[in-house]
Amino acid sequence: MQMAKYILAIDQGTTGTTANFINESGNVIAKVNKEFRQIFPQSGWVEHDPEDIWKTVMLTIQEGLKISKISSSQIVGIGITNQRETVVAWDKKTSKPFCNAIVWQCRRTTDFCQRLKKKGLERMIKRKTGLVLDPYFSGSKMQWILKNTPQAKTAQQKGRLAFGTIDSFLLWRLSGGKSFQTDVSNASRTMLMNLKTCDWDTDLLKIFSLRKETLPQINDSNA
Repeated sequence: MQMAKYILAIDQGTTGTTANFINESGNVIAKVNKEFRQIFPQSGWVEHDPEDIWKTVMLTIQEGLKISKISSSQIVGIGITNQRETVVAWDKKTSKPFCNAIVWQCRRTTDFCQRLKKKGLERMIKRKTGLVLDPYFSGSKMQWILKNTPQAKTAQQKGRLAFGTIDSFLLWRLSGGKSFQTDVSNASRTMLMNLKTCDWDTDLLKIFSLRKETLPQINDSNA
């Protein structure tokens, strides 16, 4: 007798994670949600501990398997939807984060973005990315981490630094470090992807002091 097959949909949001288990008819047979803490180091700053996020992903999956009474071998595919512009920096060798994730809501890079505007770079950035020059997006958050986290800077010099939005971090952890990837919809919110090439843009990487090898491979959303 052929075993039933299921899809696991991970919804990793700003305040919590939800795991949905979906059967072949498209019905949700189990749904589990876990919230995690919000960190506010100072006014206008918002952070998450990536390990808190990872813990909620694991717990929701484990509980969902128990509730649905299915085995992990019956899951034939995993989909990830996530809080978009939030940035994680981790070590490719140990898979451990170098610091807390900087959340999309965080405004700590406002001054840096203002300096780029004064240099007249806003028009070029918008032409390449379709985005306004604002701390909301990921590029300036990555630049801030590099400038303010010595371990991340050292890791970049050694080729061990990984930068990614939440989808890339979860995919890395779920695959045991075998998959360092993102999709175009997430990459397009970093302010680093060229809309015409759907690849990381050399000029933009230079503006934000980033190296291409620290960023995930960009794929189609259904890849």
